[in-house]
This record gives sequence, structure tokens and C-alpha cells, in this order.
Amino acid sequence: MGQPKQLLAYGGKPLIRHAAEVALASAASAVVVVCGQLEPETRQALEGLPVQIASNPQWAGGMGTSIQAGLRALENQNVDGAIITLADMPMLTPAIYNNLIDTQAYTQKPIVTAEYAGTVGVPVLFTKALFPPLLALAPNQGCKGVILAHTAEAHRLPCPEAEIDIDTPADYARLRFPLVP
Repeated sequence: MGQPKQLLAYGGKPLIRHAAEVALASAASAVVVVCGQLEPETRQALEGLPVQIASNPQWAGGMGTSIQAGLRALENQNVDGAIITLADMPMLTPAIYNNLIDTQAYTQKPIVTAEYAGTVGVPVLFTKALFPPLLALAPNQGCKGVILAHTAEAHRLPCPEAEIDIDTPADYARLRFPLVP
């Protein structure tokens, strides 16, 4: 992308603030935001929101370090699981997170994952029983490997909104200036 995605403007606010506000509007009991390279700027973007900040000084190592920092922030909290999501997916809604939570309660599956574009991934809910393999991720690994290693224990939810993420300047331009038919 060439610049920090989490600080790009979306709807008049940084993407990270938008993502945090969406998560806060869901049924999640707590929201943890993992900060890496731009922690001061990210903290400023989140000012006034009741989120917990988890510092990740190992951010350059990869996504696994961020997942681990977020889970470690939950260690002393009474949680049954965690939803892992990203700031660069602006089409996600509180209803999507609530659907993950409700589906897990109904199915009792330890993983409830979004399914889109022929794959699975974030947002994904993992129950606490699957925190150990997440905490054992290599620094450059994301959570998809854990999902795929536990396919029989995963429930897939269609989530076309997760297809839209901001990885390139063209993605960002389409988000800001969508083509109107």
C-alpha cells in the first residue's frame, strides 16, 4: 500500500477508528486493538473510545505477532473466545460480529469463520480452547492455518463483505469512489 492503512480516512475518520467503533457496537464484551509501528498515531485515532490497546513491539515479524499480542491482552479477562478481525475491512458490521457470536453459541463449534471468495478467514471467532495453537503461530503466520487444521471443528458463515479489503491504492480508490451503475 505504501502507507499505513489503518490511518487512511474512511467516512471522515481513520479506518482503525471505524473498525473499533463497529466492534464496540457489537455484542463483544471487550475490544482489544493491537498497535505496532504507529502506536502513538493509532492511539490518537482511537482517543475517547473504550478499547484496550495491546502493544506489539514485534509487529515487523508478521501477523502472528499481532494475534499473539491481542490474545495475551485477554489472558486475565474472563472471555470465552476472541474474534480476530482487521482494520482494513470497512464493510464489516456489528451484525456480522454478532452472527459469529450467536452461531458459535448455537453450534458450539470452537471456530466460526467467515467464508468468501472461495476461502475462509477473518473475521473469525475462536473459542478459548483454540488459543494455544494461535499463541504458537510463527511470527509470519496468520490464523488461516489454524482454521484449516481444524476444518471439522469450524463452522463457515457466508460473508461477502469480507471480500472488500484495502491492500492497494486501487482498492482504496474504489472504496472512496465506487463506480455507480
